[in-house]
Amino acid sequence: MFDILGNVVAFVFALGVIIFVHEGGHHLVAKAFGMRVLTFSLGFGKRLWGFRRGETDYRISAVPLGGYVKLAGEDPEEEGEDPRDFPNRPRWQRILVYLAGPAMNAALAVLLVAGLFMVGVDVPALQSIPAEVGTVEAGSPGEAAGVRPGDRIVALDGRPVEQWQQVAFAIMTSVGRELAVEVERDGRRLALLVTPVRLPEHEIGDAGIYPRLLPRVAQVVAGAPAEGAGFRVGDEVRGVDGRSLAHGLEFIEYIEGRAGVEVRVEVLRGGAPVELAVIPAAVDGKGKIGVSLTLQQRYGPARAFVESLRFNAEVARQSLVVVGKIFTREVKARSALAGPIEIAAQSGQAARAGWKSLIYLMAVISVSIGLLNLFPIPVLDGGQIVLLLVESVIRRDLPLGVKERVNQVGLALIVLLMVTVLYFDLAKNLPAVLRPGS
Repeated sequence: MFDILGNVVAFVFALGVIIFVHEGGHHLVAKAFGMRVLTFSLGFGKRLWGFRRGETDYRISAVPLGGYVKLAGEDPEEEGEDPRDFPNRPRWQRILVYLAGPAMNAALAVLLVAGLFMVGVDVPALQSIPAEVGTVEAGSPGEAAGVRPGDRIVALDGRPVEQWQQVAFAIMTSVGRELAVEVERDGRRLALLVTPVRLPEHEIGDAGIYPRLLPRVAQVVAGAPAEGAGFRVGDEVRGVDGRSLAHGLEFIEYIEGRAGVEVRVEVLRGGAPVELAVIPAAVDGKGKIGVSLTLQQRYGPARAFVESLRFNAEVARQSLVVVGKIFTREVKARSALAGPIEIAAQSGQAARAGWKSLIYLMAVISVSIGLLNLFPIPVLDGGQIVLLLVESVIRRDLPLGVKERVNQVGLALIVLLMVTVLYFDLAKNLPAVLRPGS
């Protein structure tokens, strides 16, 4: 019960912020062009609460699954001669009003992710992880294909890759399909074939290969061996005594077993390798050098903004790729689409994992909603923009009857999509709810 309540609260908060920003974009641009804004509503249906400022009614409505901005004259039956009414404004202004909502979704996502990068996020959330294999799970498809720790993945299905996120995305969306993986090993290029398997209780693929995640120095203890050896906060630990590391635990275990013995540690500092010689002190029979390690990375404002742009551009690109794979049946729609129940469940899980996880999820959802609204489906922002562009080309308004029929088709498609994702939500979530002992 508490989990369900938490999911609802997290869902309303996350979606409420995203919708407020989206509709706020339409509202601000419409006001900037002097258009009459009649209603700004969070939610649909019955008005629960609100206030009026000038000619605009700001309200919260009963159904928290969206929102809308009503502009004077948008309804063909209400068209008038007032030059401030929406249909009487230049088409380029109307196009910008429609674009403003998705644009604000993109801006929100960039700001949220940039904020996370500035306060510090776990390395797996960053775009900068190289496509280098750190560990290979025993008995996994990756091991069967011959993938080894230390391999650098350079291409997937003939397409070059540089970041681990590209590798993870390809594996997740290739369940049961042979994936051509080209790796670089000891200066040689090898062609391997990996067939990802479906994760239990999920619709995504897994190959049992994981990236090389190396820790950074978060703190250097004053007077400890590490300080004397020249360790600095921000150094990335990459190897010891000429051995490369797959993960931070290897480094800790190596140091603990060499109390009183000089160890040469390779770190990456400012993009350049640096070798440091340190003698671990014996503490309770284990070697210690006096550093705290973290998998977090923090950026300054400028770098955080740039990395956020890259991150969100990749999220948008991958979203479009998934849509294409749905139509080519490479990805099941059930695994790729999420409706209100699934989003609520994910929001609740993210909130329980911490505020950073919830902010991250909000950014991804914001990008997805912005993209969805740009699809050329009538009644969505993208569909309305297409109609306006057609009218600009033919230099006259389309007949009212044509617009109504087009919008009816668009509405039917949206209703069909909503019913489909709701069915998928129930299929994915009801079994867990009804499972005995849950």
